[in-house]
Amino acid sequence: MNNTNTFLDQLTASFLKDFNLYKDQLTIVLPNKRAKIFLLDKIKNNASQTIFAPIVISIDELIQNIAQIRAIDSVELLFELYHVYLSLKLDETNQSFNEFTKWGKTLIQDFNEIDRYLIDPNYIFSYLSEIKALERWDLDAENKTKLIDDNFVFWKKLPTYYHNFYKHLRVKRVGYQGLIYRESVSALEKFIEETNRYYVFAGFNALNNAEEIIVQKFLETERAKIIWDIDEYFLLNDHHDVGLFLRRYKKDWKFYKSHPFDYINQEFQNKKNIEIIGTPKSIGQAKIAGKIIEDLINSGSSIEKTAIVLGDENLLLPVLNNLPNIESGLNITMGFSAKSNPIQLLLNNILKLHITALNRSNSSYTFYYRDVLSVLNNVFVEPILNAHEGVKFIKQNNFTFFNYETFISIKEFSHCVESDFFKVLFQPWNDTTILDILNRLKLVLDFVREDLILDVENQRINITFLHSVYKELNKIISYQERYNYINNVDDLQVVFKQIQDLAEVSFEGEPLTGLQIMGVLESRVLDFENVIITSVNEGKFPSGKAQMSFIPYDVKREIGLPTNKEKDAIYSYHFYHLLFRAKNVYLLYNTDSEGIDAGEKSRFLQQLEIETLPQHNLKKTTYNAVLPERAYEKFEILKSDLLLERLKSIATEKGFSPSSLTNFIRDPKQFYLQRVLSINDVDDVEENIAVNTLGTIIHNALEKLYTPLEQSGKVIDISDIDYMISKIDQLVEEEFKIVYKQGNIRKGKNFIAFEVAKRNIYNLLQLEKEAVLNGEEIQILALEKDLSYILKDENLPFEIKIAGKVDRIEKRNNKIRIIDYKTGKVEARSLKLKDFSFLMDEIKNDKIIQLLCYALMLSSNDDFKDYEVEAGIISFKNLGAGFLPFLYNDDSKISESALNEFKITLIDLLNKILNPDIPFLEQIK
Repeated sequence: MNNTNTFLDQLTASFLKDFNLYKDQLTIVLPNKRAKIFLLDKIKNNASQTIFAPIVISIDELIQNIAQIRAIDSVELLFELYHVYLSLKLDETNQSFNEFTKWGKTLIQDFNEIDRYLIDPNYIFSYLSEIKALERWDLDAENKTKLIDDNFVFWKKLPTYYHNFYKHLRVKRVGYQGLIYRESVSALEKFIEETNRYYVFAGFNALNNAEEIIVQKFLETERAKIIWDIDEYFLLNDHHDVGLFLRRYKKDWKFYKSHPFDYINQEFQNKKNIEIIGTPKSIGQAKIAGKIIEDLINSGSSIEKTAIVLGDENLLLPVLNNLPNIESGLNITMGFSAKSNPIQLLLNNILKLHITALNRSNSSYTFYYRDVLSVLNNVFVEPILNAHEGVKFIKQNNFTFFNYETFISIKEFSHCVESDFFKVLFQPWNDTTILDILNRLKLVLDFVREDLILDVENQRINITFLHSVYKELNKIISYQERYNYINNVDDLQVVFKQIQDLAEVSFEGEPLTGLQIMGVLESRVLDFENVIITSVNEGKFPSGKAQMSFIPYDVKREIGLPTNKEKDAIYSYHFYHLLFRAKNVYLLYNTDSEGIDAGEKSRFLQQLEIETLPQHNLKKTTYNAVLPERAYEKFEILKSDLLLERLKSIATEKGFSPSSLTNFIRDPKQFYLQRVLSINDVDDVEENIAVNTLGTIIHNALEKLYTPLEQSGKVIDISDIDYMISKIDQLVEEEFKIVYKQGNIRKGKNFIAFEVAKRNIYNLLQLEKEAVLNGEEIQILALEKDLSYILKDENLPFEIKIAGKVDRIEKRNNKIRIIDYKTGKVEARSLKLKDFSFLMDEIKNDKIIQLLCYALMLSSNDDFKDYEVEAGIISFKNLGAGFLPFLYNDDSKISESALNEFKITLIDLLNKILNPDIPFLEQIK
């Protein structure tokens, strides 16, 4: 930052010019602490002799010095207010800390505003109480509910809460910002009388009432001066919000009746390159910001004169991940919300895991698998426990809910369960105090820290995140030891939520070198040559109008509290201040119409476009995703020599199954992935039984029921069927345990599926019983029979094996019947064929192809040559139709001529699969 016209240059020049007047008695007061090191560096580099550096403090530090009261954080304030709430005993039944925090935080915010603006608390509370009284004056006794009465009583209690809380904090010499401001105004005269220092207030814009009084008092005693940072263009434009506050001070302050309004610059109207860039999604902004930085480096621009200002702090990590390598490094000077802190998210996952286990309806401490996996797969846990085999086992065995004993008994976790880290994460919290839980969470952070410091160079940001959470966790432990207000894990979770809402991660770096990445408030007083601002959308920059407050808008306006008008003016100043002295400005916004941002361009961008100055080179650009000429390119795999060898291996050794052939017709891409590459779907826990799982269970149960009849070779009689019916419940339950493993079948949808499986099998056996009663002779010849057929033909490059497993082969009334079970619905018309010409062209013929493959494979078996063969399907969703045979020209008999015609079409299909000139091309539906 070597611009010769920056605000800090002006401030340094002013200090050096008047140094002999102040010597070692000067204190410079800035809006925040961030700019202190930059200012001292300017003074060091510009001083021509050895001098005493001035004391540089923030306005908050000055106010605390005057009031002699220490500021405490928002979470501790909540505990202190709850302490006062309990001591007052204004409610018949005191609310829990959990319930209290829902309104206590908002109350503290309102108390803070009232005190910062020195509003008479008795006046505003009586005002609000009278408004509430007016709102209910016309309600008769019938319409006055307890809720309305309780609401009115709450407003009556506000003055008591305020005065007792104020008194309680003042006695302890601690407070929120507003209390300290009010007290500092009272102590101001004494402070000024006793001090021998000269004060320079620099870089301020919007002052609250207390700050105005304090600054004016210093000015009146001639022990201070104020250096504004405002451009003439905005100060003289009565309609521009950037100069709203300074125009008001210039007009109303008594000091300016007899003193000039100095330090007005004329930088904004100078030549600037301003580019407004729209792109979909936040990640698009991060990528563009990285590209801009890369271009600046390549063009020779100084990175030390460049800043990325994040309108939305959640963009920090995406921006960091998209930056090029910067030799001079980078410096992050911003607060990052704990909501997005990955270490905090780990603790949230652990809390959720155990709270869900504790709150299960049954008495056992039962983990829910999703909660367990969220912890095991966490980026900080996984490298330490290396539990991927255990995770795989949980998914494969359908563990949905399980206790700690089951957890540690899984052999795939055997290398984890003895580790202290595993125990800290997963040992139950039964009969555990809140302090014990908090200390366990602290131990979790200790284990994570030990792992991170092994790679400290690459884990600096995560270590910063860890340090922030560690600090906040220590605070909660301290509060709990002192107050003991957190009585259960639900309250603990609420406190963690409050921490996330209020806490920020502070990054530390080398601020004088490298690229600067900062938030909007951190940019105050600082100037850069190249500025990149992200998230310049309505609701982000400026922020939205939603605010948590008990004080209505019209009341705020009436009594002088800041409203949206003033807050928008503050954002307006911050935005344009970044542009004051910049030469190259890049303004990024989200164009996407979905989500919270809604893609609405910020009013600041529209204002820039409308009020473009002559020296400003304004350019508008929109980046969209690159659209290909075609909406989607089909997946295409050319057949290499290696691929052809793989196909030959399948064709001659394992063989093509009927399902693989129909899979090829349905989609060659899926055939390639599943059959050639053997890529199957990723295992996951089936919370609810999948259709294919249910089908497997029914198939396996039927096989076990009929196996004794297959082995005996006897003709089925009524007693056989009655015996099978008696075994349905037992066998189906056994199969569920084998196939569905640890999944629960006694509740919800799974119980329904369990009953459906039993009903399907029962209905099938009733059909069998009816057939036997009607005189049909049924003999089971084979169950789940492996069949194969070697297809030889001069049109094929080599002999090809067709292989598969048929569900059932029976002899019925001296006919051989091939049966395939289907759990889905199949209708008779889908099994009729008039012509083989187009059999392989449409996937709707998949069931016919499958049945004919079974018939072809069976034809090579000499045991069945003398019998008439038919093939068909039993559909469990269409059991009323019974056995559905394949019909060729309305004939169920599968003749040799029909099989020969089928072989011709099958050979054509196989040649397509094996043809080196025909690629595997995705079938787009």
